[in-house]
Amino acid sequence: MTQPSDPALAFPFLGGRPCLDFVATLGKRHAVPLERLPGPDALARWITEAGLAAEEGPVPVTARDLTEGRALREAVHRVVRSAMAGQEPDAADVRLVNEMASRPDLAPQLGPRRWTARHPARAALATVARDAVLLVGGPLLERVKECGNPGCSLLFLDDSQARRRRWCSMERCGNLAKVAGYRSRNRAAPTR
Repeated sequence: MTQPSDPALAFPFLGGRPCLDFVATLGKRHAVPLERLPGPDALARWITEAGLAAEEGPVPVTARDLTEGRALREAVHRVVRSAMAGQEPDAADVRLVNEMASRPDLAPQLGPRRWTARHPARAALATVARDAVLLVGGPLLERVKECGNPGCSLLFLDDSQARRRRWCSMERCGNLAKVAGYRSRNRAAPTR
């Protein structure tokens, strides 16, 4: 599996749930969106890196799988955001997520192969859709947050003990905020 030449296209696996990690394949939603799934090979790479590959070697992904995957990603994003806000999600988004969740998903296996599926890409997307259904319909929804960095739009599951996590990760956005705060305080401090 080849890595992207642009580091910005690397997948951030910071969401704590497969569905939130999949939503993160479209970055910088508040600015100029960054599409991390420009083609079928990128979706195949995401499936593999997410640990959802049903076979050794490259996952076969078609243009249709990519189109369906992007539609699922956006529907999951809207459904999760609506649920976080205590609002009813759009019926079309709910239908799409439910329809994809009803498809055969990855079957767990004992031994060296973790998953099996007749159609690996579609099964991986069904697994992501089921994860979204379980998250939105379960008690963990109240722990889903958006990164506190205004330039970041990643959603994550706050698994911290105090439930006060603000950043998708300290290494990524938390550190940037700390550095910016430090510089701002130093500029505002009177010089002697």
